Amino acid sequence: MPATDDSLASFSAVLAGELPGQWSSEYHPNRDGSADHGELTAKVWDLDQVAAALAEHSLDHCAVLTRRADGTRLFVMDRNDDGFLIAAMAPNELPTEAYRGVREPDGIAVVANPFRAAKHVSLRLLPRYEQALAQVRDNAARLSTRPTDQQERVVLTWSGEDIVTAQPDRAVIAKALTEHGFVSDEARNLFVLSDGDSAQVAASVRAVGHRLSALGVGVLLSRPTGRPAPDTTHAQPPARPAPASHRTR
Repeated sequence: MPATDDSLASFSAVLAGELPGQWSSEYHPNRDGSADHGELTAKVWDLDQVAAALAEHSLDHCAVLTRRADGTRLFVMDRNDDGFLIAAMAPNELPTEAYRGVREPDGIAVVANPFRAAKHVSLRLLPRYEQALAQVRDNAARLSTRPTDQQERVVLTWSGEDIVTAQPDRAVIAKALTEHGFVSDEARNLFVLSDGDSAQVAASVRAVGHRLSALGVGVLLSRPTGRPAPDTTHAQPPARPAPASHRTR
């Protein structure tokens, strides 16, 4: 992607100084190509343009901004053309079930001007994040008064040019997958999304993510490094969308 490592690192450092409160910036490079940013992208709380960018492009580098007062984190990556994408990251300590039915505080695209970007983050992204987080915390408080079930999660994994996922146990999940372009490969016990158009693949991933989220099923998009495609499983909080090594939940 067009921005250099230095530009993203510098942009993020200046942005951290312009946001309200005290923020720190940590840059995550991949200079030798061996870094795996999956643990970071799995926490990106977005099912829109940031998830699409992570689905369409491998992640060369990124930055994470952290607010010292409460641990709120923001994920920063290059944008396809000029500028950057910024998304909130889901907190670690809340139960997966608490995210059910809560709309993601989808990220924003900003120009490569950290001063203007800080205004957009403060006026658009952070208020959406705080609203979504308040809903999740309210859900978590309600859940604490009764036993909770682990949320089912579908893991979508890049395999070459395809995206694959294990055959789900529930027919409603299989229907959601097939309605958005996945085809059953019974020989491999997988559902496969094959399309040479990366934009269409990203659109299909976003669409199936929203559909499954509405059904109370979490979604994680993963780009593994030498690991087999994982099964439909039960999991930790959102990974929302977004792809791996390069989300969602």
